[in-house]
Amino acid sequence: MMMQNSNSSVISYFILGAYLDIGNIRYLYFLIVILVYMVILLVNMSLIVLISINRSLHEPMYILLCSLFVNELYGSTALFPFLLNQILSDIHTISVSFCFLQIFMVFSYANIEFCTLAIMSYDRYLAICCPLQYKTRMTINKVFMLVVAAWLYCFVKILVLLSLNIHLTLCENFLNNLYCHNYLVVKLACSGIEVSNIYGLFLMVLVVLVLVIPILFSYIKILQVCFSGSNQTRQKAVSTCTPHLVSLINFTFGCCFEILQSRFDMTHVPPVLRIILSLYFLIVQPLMNPFMYGLQMSKIRNFFGIFYKMTDKDDV
Repeated sequence: MMMQNSNSSVISYFILGAYLDIGNIRYLYFLIVILVYMVILLVNMSLIVLISINRSLHEPMYILLCSLFVNELYGSTALFPFLLNQILSDIHTISVSFCFLQIFMVFSYANIEFCTLAIMSYDRYLAICCPLQYKTRMTINKVFMLVVAAWLYCFVKILVLLSLNIHLTLCENFLNNLYCHNYLVVKLACSGIEVSNIYGLFLMVLVVLVLVIPILFSYIKILQVCFSGSNQTRQKAVSTCTPHLVSLINFTFGCCFEILQSRFDMTHVPPVLRIILSLYFLIVQPLMNPFMYGLQMSKIRNFFGIFYKMTDKDDV
């Protein structure tokens, strides 16, 4: 099942080896997956439309949520249509060009998600730690600039990564995964991966400096305010930070699962569990976020009529 050749131009497709032979039960899986996809599309699109058409929701936090929901649709589109096709197919292959397109979409989705969550942590820090300066330091224009910068930054750095990897000389075409993964493709290279590895290390340093440290700083400051503040301050911090913190932890664990899945020998792990781990961050995050934020944010609850209005005070 492996195509070996020292000339990468001969390899025109990859074989995806993680799909199981499930017979007619594939139709049940197909129905489950398409149902999940339709729910993701419905709830995320509904919240995007809701935030877009209601001027009272044109605030920094809701604009960031809108960016988050758009990214959930983007990431889901990178996976679900392809996954649905593969479930019904007897031959699990993907062309090289489409493989790199999928890598671009999946990796940019993950980076945009993390960047947006980092901006949201900064927004929560200003709202809780600097409430009197919040409206001047977190303006609508500033939020738009941060969102656009985050998307462009992620697109550019993934494009640079792919430009390094797309010219690699591949000796094999077997990927033990459900979809294309950059690290697995690089592992198939015969040689010349030094520059790609150095750039990958550089990206990891960027993630720590640009995203992880600001997130940790924001929550350290929020915790300091909670411990030294009043009960009302603590309640406000808990109510406004809980959805973001849950989303951040869930997404981080999902990415860690995928890193473990791609970089270490997981043959001792049951195949079904490996499949769940590889798909976790691409399915659970887009499915969970709109429900979690929709239920938590009072303005969104009021528009949908899920809960009666418990207080006249809106979320910051």
